[in-house]
Amino acid sequence: MNFILETLQVLLMSIWYNLESFVHLFVPRKRKNIEGEVVLISGAGSGIGRLMAQEFAALNTVLVLWDINQEGMKETARLAKESGASRVHYYLCDCSDKNEVYRVADQNRLSHFGCSVLTICFLCDLSVSTGSGSAAGADPSTGGPAVDKATGSGSTVKREVGDVSILVNNAGIVTGKKFMDAPDSLIEKTMEVNTMAHFWTYKAFLPAMIANNHGHLVSIASSAGLISCNGLADYCASKFAAVGFAESVGLELLATGKDGVKTTIVCPYFINTGMFDGCQTKWPTLLPILDPNYVAKKIIQAVLTDQVFLLLPKTMYLITALKTVLQWKLFSLLSSYLGLSVEVDCQTFLSRHLKLQ
Repeated sequence: MNFILETLQVLLMSIWYNLESFVHLFVPRKRKNIEGEVVLISGAGSGIGRLMAQEFAALNTVLVLWDINQEGMKETARLAKESGASRVHYYLCDCSDKNEVYRVADQNRLSHFGCSVLTICFLCDLSVSTGSGSAAGADPSTGGPAVDKATGSGSTVKREVGDVSILVNNAGIVTGKKFMDAPDSLIEKTMEVNTMAHFWTYKAFLPAMIANNHGHLVSIASSAGLISCNGLADYCASKFAAVGFAESVGLELLATGKDGVKTTIVCPYFINTGMFDGCQTKWPTLLPILDPNYVAKKIIQAVLTDQVFLLLPKTMYLITALKTVLQWKLFSLLSSYLGLSVEVDCQTFLSRHLKLQ
């Protein structure tokens, strides 16, 4: 195709896409049916992860919960069952550990037992290498296979649940320290949890989605992955990387004809979940601290309508657009006006990831 024809095609398609977007301002997009889909949520033991689990549960999905907070996951599983999940499975797993992700995710499908609602907990001792455990028998509490509590052998998602069709990378941490004050170990952990974990979960679950040309990849990033904040250098870097990674893989899937595997990248402003306790916003009307229930519902809506980018609040769309067109001094002035240049003063939230070290 020559230059003129291809340029004309791009112009016509641009007009069509803009008209389509305009129509959807008044006509809601069709929501897809995800009943029976297997949804894996990392960082599901609290906060947005727990709320998303409840929202997905109400759609009669099969839930797989990952976290390193066992008690938190138990509570999430209980709430998910009450919300209508067909089955709930939860696994103690440090998603920043590549080998741990692959081990928990690996192996083949295992048939389920005759329960309308099944909750299974598997413990993965991160300090013990995987090895041959004791012989597995029947678990009297579930009617399912017993699990070696020391090594977690047999506790694998694909074996116990099947192929994951909706992957939600939600686990995240923030050190809340200036760059020069942050220890190297915390910087490394921030990148491992907020960025590298996405690589490992994609590697584990994307092949089945590609084979079926069906699935959805959801990255819970941050507005700090689009616009930097003073005092959050490591966090911003990890979220910029997460956004770039998810966007690039999404383009790769489209280029290879796998348009049935969708991508949603979520970039919210600070959410009132405890992760950013103490953070304040200069202009609450323009950039409010977000209500977690509102954010969870918007994320589910974005997944159901195959929305690629979800920025919250809506003013983030304008601010992000201005960043690309304004010269640095003007944008710096705007950032100062919006309070983005003021050092973020929030309670350090390291989750329980660092307690494992």
